[in-house]
Amino acid sequence: MRTIARHPLARRLVETVLTLFGVAVLVFVTLRAIPGDQITATLGTEAAALTPEQQASLRAYYGLDKPLVVQFFSWLGNLFTGNLGYSRRAGDSVLAMTGSALPVTIELAVLATIIGLVIGVPLALLSASRPNAVRDGFGQLVGLLALSVPNFLIGATLLTLVSKYAHYNPNAQGFAHLFEDPGLNLQQMLFPALVLGFGLAAPIMRTARSALLEVQTQDFVRTARGKGVAPLRLRVRHVLHNALNPIVTMTGIQFGYLLGGAVVVEQIFSVPGIGRQVLVGMQQKEYAVVQSTVLVIAATFVLVNLLTDLLYRVLDPRVRAS
Repeated sequence: MRTIARHPLARRLVETVLTLFGVAVLVFVTLRAIPGDQITATLGTEAAALTPEQQASLRAYYGLDKPLVVQFFSWLGNLFTGNLGYSRRAGDSVLAMTGSALPVTIELAVLATIIGLVIGVPLALLSASRPNAVRDGFGQLVGLLALSVPNFLIGATLLTLVSKYAHYNPNAQGFAHLFEDPGLNLQQMLFPALVLGFGLAAPIMRTARSALLEVQTQDFVRTARGKGVAPLRLRVRHVLHNALNPIVTMTGIQFGYLLGGAVVVEQIFSVPGIGRQVLVGMQQKEYAVVQSTVLVIAATFVLVNLLTDLLYRVLDPRVRAS
């Protein structure tokens, strides 16, 4: 046991399994603590007119008549066989639905991350070049706005203005997947990616600014400046390069959050992603859809964090040697 605890990879795998199990328990219990079930979500007010025999029959049909412990381990056992459940609303397996929705959310998260980096890192370089000056105040103001204004407000405002004044709304058409129609797909992904990317730029900008300010005080930077290294080359090659670790860490964390946190933006722009799948599943009280999809999101988030740690070790030899 001590050998496992000392090995970083083995320790991470154990932590991953425990984390996913905790997520499974949490989402299972939370769903059943919410009033209502799939019967009331399907029938609405007509559920009150059911006879006790009809209610018992429907509860058996949906598997709600079994004890919660039995339901939990039955669902958990099915996961190991690749059976994530079945959506009676969609008439399809959760595995097939997730296989279609997850790539959409990953594409959206990648585009949003690129936009966030393109906005956040240059703003951080601008702010850190003259601390407490006008440019620094401007950069921090943009970051504060991005943190303060919620995504749903930016998304709804952007969609309304573009639709009303530019008469342009590619999301009103049926969704086009990337390999079916790349041009239309990128048009449909542009606005939600901009909204998410603007919100992502704020934590990246603040993290990068702090890291840049710390690196700028190091002796090797003063030495390079004394040797006459050009300011732009000094900021990019010497300062930014040595400030990458916290930027990569923050970007990886935020990318993981986007996988499950893009639900509102996906709903506003009619993007059939994994977050929207969870939202519809919750509205319909489809336990299998919500439970399995949330677990997939959690597993993807853990995987992204693991890859971020590995990249961190590649960028920083000191971490690799520890």
